[in-house]
Amino acid sequence: MLNKNNTGLIVVDVQGKLARIVNDSDLLIENCAKLIKGAQILGLPIVWLEQNPEKLGATVEELSTLLSEQKAITKFTFDGYAEPEVMQAIHRADIETWLVCGIETHICVYQTAMSLIKQNYEVQLVEDCVSSRTIQNKQLGINKLVSQGAQLTGLEMCLYELVKDCRKPEFKAILSLIK
Repeated sequence: MLNKNNTGLIVVDVQGKLARIVNDSDLLIENCAKLIKGAQILGLPIVWLEQNPEKLGATVEELSTLLSEQKAITKFTFDGYAEPEVMQAIHRADIETWLVCGIETHICVYQTAMSLIKQNYEVQLVEDCVSSRTIQNKQLGINKLVSQGAQLTGLEMCLYELVKDCRKPEFKAILSLIK
């Protein structure tokens, strides 16, 4: 079970034109925004990644506005964990479990999550918050990650799992995100 005291969120490369052409892009962006808001309500550490933003463009405005109090970490490797600044941010967070969202499931999300698994972090892939240009590649990335030890979760499932109790002060804010 997820615990807000040892869980963080990694937002992978929801950028530029690519974010607008992945499968179900509007829903992906909407769900990622809800996930980010939920993580903020719960006080989770967030690591925000951008793949070569000078070439691919910045994170879409719907998400960058939510993340404006922090700085995106620029990466050039598909595996975010291979970038020293990303690795340092993950280690500084000092948590055990990472929720992972973003694009593309079979490339940057996959490689970043695999490195986290190899470093003995628990990875929970937020299935309705990841995408690829094709549904086949999204499913391929999901299947391969699950076969290597990642767990699947969904937007609602992980947020309610983190809140745990309808009497918690965060519950109403989370409920309003999901409605």
